[in-house]
Amino acid sequence: MKLLCIDGGGIRGIFAIAILQALEEDVGHPVGELFDVVAGTSTGAIIAASVSLNKNMKEIYENYRHYGEKIFTRQAKVGLFKSVYSDRSLRHLLKKAFGEVKLEEIAKPLLIPAVDITHGKPFIHRSNYGHPDSSDLSIKLWDAVLSSCSAPVYFPPNKIGDQYLSIDGGLWANNPSLVCLTEAIHFFQKGMEEINILSIGTGLQNIDFTNDKEKYWGINQWLPFHFPSMKVTPKLLDLALHLSSESVSYHCQLLLKEHYLRINEELGEEVPFDEVKYMDVLSELGRNLFKKQKDEIISFIRK
Repeated sequence: MKLLCIDGGGIRGIFAIAILQALEEDVGHPVGELFDVVAGTSTGAIIAASVSLNKNMKEIYENYRHYGEKIFTRQAKVGLFKSVYSDRSLRHLLKKAFGEVKLEEIAKPLLIPAVDITHGKPFIHRSNYGHPDSSDLSIKLWDAVLSSCSAPVYFPPNKIGDQYLSIDGGLWANNPSLVCLTEAIHFFQKGMEEINILSIGTGLQNIDFTNDKEKYWGINQWLPFHFPSMKVTPKLLDLALHLSSESVSYHCQLLLKEHYLRINEELGEEVPFDEVKYMDVLSELGRNLFKKQKDEIISFIRK
């Protein structure tokens, strides 16, 4: 069983898109045809949902380019009294990309981690492949994806009907590889030797909290405030997402060994998830990484 897992990371998702676009161009058909199961968290949920519908990666790349700056246009400087960003443009992008498609209309196994904050528990939106926990398949795909993208403080929670509020799945599964592994074992009844996970990250940041001058740390150390731009950097949230992803990668590598292939690259600096000026750099980095690991990736997919 072949599974594709895509990390969260905001605008850094364009790094993963560039890798998948290069893969798609190389094999000559949609990425979705290469995998039995697809999973994605936050920005990875947008990409994974697109893969499940066999959408062209070039189209997804162009959508990121077009909507990136609109999505990350601030409505608040700090996010103290309202979210830093409105979800209006993000909602528009998702509705345009996925239309009225409901989870019940998607046969390919698709997993989208989110958080049900009304009941304080992790949650997985699943497509229509027979899992007993797929309680509400009438949810529209764009709504499920938006739930996984709603990073706390930066975007408002997404309301799912009158049932619950949902936020970013990256808080517990920024790398959805373990979600996929447990699904393959417990639902699909596969042994470890039958599971092959291709895991794609959104770049490894160099997040530095070194500050020898401060004895007492407050919000300005965890979420640095910059002058004169009056902008708060999502440093603490980026660190949490990074640690979540890399710990999952470590455990999956130990459990699956050669059946787990992690594709990621050092960014060399901090690249906040809302910093759109890095899109070109991230795209080029993704394409170059695919060229460097092309043989390994193709061999892994075909074995």
